[in-house]
Amino acid sequence: MAKITFLGAGSTIFAKNVLGDCMMVPALQGFEIALFDINEERLRDSEQMLNNMKKNLGSTVKIVSYTNRKDALRDAKYVFNAIQVGGYEPSTVIDFEIPKKYGLRQTIADTIGIGGIFRSLRTIPVMMDFARDMEEVCPDALFLNYTNPMATLTGSMLRYSSIKTVGLCHSVQVCANDLLKGLDMPTDNVQWKIAGINHMAWLLDISRHGEDLYPEIKKRALEKQQTKHDDMVRFELMSRFGYYITESSEHNAEYHPYFIKNKYPELIDRFNIPLDEYLRRCIQQIADWEKMRVDLVNDGNLTHERSNEYGSRILEAMETNIPYKIGGNALNTGGLISNLPNNAVVEVPCLVDASGVTPTYVGDLPEQLAALNRTNIGTQLLTIEAAMTGKKEHIYQAALLDPHTAAELSIDDIVAMCDELIEAHGDWLPKFS
Repeated sequence: MAKITFLGAGSTIFAKNVLGDCMMVPALQGFEIALFDINEERLRDSEQMLNNMKKNLGSTVKIVSYTNRKDALRDAKYVFNAIQVGGYEPSTVIDFEIPKKYGLRQTIADTIGIGGIFRSLRTIPVMMDFARDMEEVCPDALFLNYTNPMATLTGSMLRYSSIKTVGLCHSVQVCANDLLKGLDMPTDNVQWKIAGINHMAWLLDISRHGEDLYPEIKKRALEKQQTKHDDMVRFELMSRFGYYITESSEHNAEYHPYFIKNKYPELIDRFNIPLDEYLRRCIQQIADWEKMRVDLVNDGNLTHERSNEYGSRILEAMETNIPYKIGGNALNTGGLISNLPNNAVVEVPCLVDASGVTPTYVGDLPEQLAALNRTNIGTQLLTIEAAMTGKKEHIYQAALLDPHTAAELSIDDIVAMCDELIEAHGDWLPKFS
């Protein structure tokens, strides 16, 4: 029996979407779906929910929960990863509150910036444990990573293990449609191309029947900037650099040095930037989960509609050999994006079929876009270096090169902040020399 393993299966809503999608694919019927999570209560919840959904969808998959990770991985053909190391408390709170003491404010703090660096440092060792287990018990499996920080985690797997890995984000497949809907433009028959790095990939082309839609997009975006809305940072970046960016404004506000500035506090209001947004989301999600847990887990009539997540479509393409195009995160080997470093992880169009996930060549990005990507890539590469060498100096260097952190704090304060974060995270981080 072929096997799909889901690591972090206690992420019940996300497991519902990805594994519910898989249950609807004819080519995946008869597969075992192996669930693993370190939280056994959440693991049981997900198992019960998925079995209810399986019955109502008429699927023939077999749902099995495991409390031993290596057993869950053994002989897997596909492995989904959706873990969060350290959770909301203590780790996410630490990632926000200590930088705030130094005057460094964040919005999401899960990808780049000081929060992204420390989320990487506590997650990469766990990912490398996954890789060692997989090299032993399922060396040919495809690892589909949904966990942030996407570039550092995927890069660590690809550079320091033999496991075939692709990083998957939600922002690529919804970018063009959401942009057009927000500007009251039709979304039918649209062709688009996206490439860059995760959370900072660029809508390079967008057209309908050969007509370039960018002139009308920019005209309407400029008009919309006259009143507050949720996309103000992205529209400002498009007006200055010429292209729309895939990830949300609350994310991009902290990826650049221009928007969250103590010297110019009025920018927060002007660009409608939700400081501490991820903390609020976590609190709300915890409250919502407690309210809905019983209903969702015990709903005997639970069903599912296939989502726009790439996961099940990748598996379907590989099982049927019917090609499918995705936006995936892969190592920039051979210069897929030729003006970005080869050891960076890039987000590019990929072709999926029975041979696996094949990234496609993009060539040069417009120079201003490549330059913006490089400002984040330096921090990503040094974060990986810190995690893999255990040298504290690389943590400092990653933070010193982060655009937002460097724009706000002195060298001494950045180093002191990193030391305080290392101490506060305690056993959630490996020891650094």
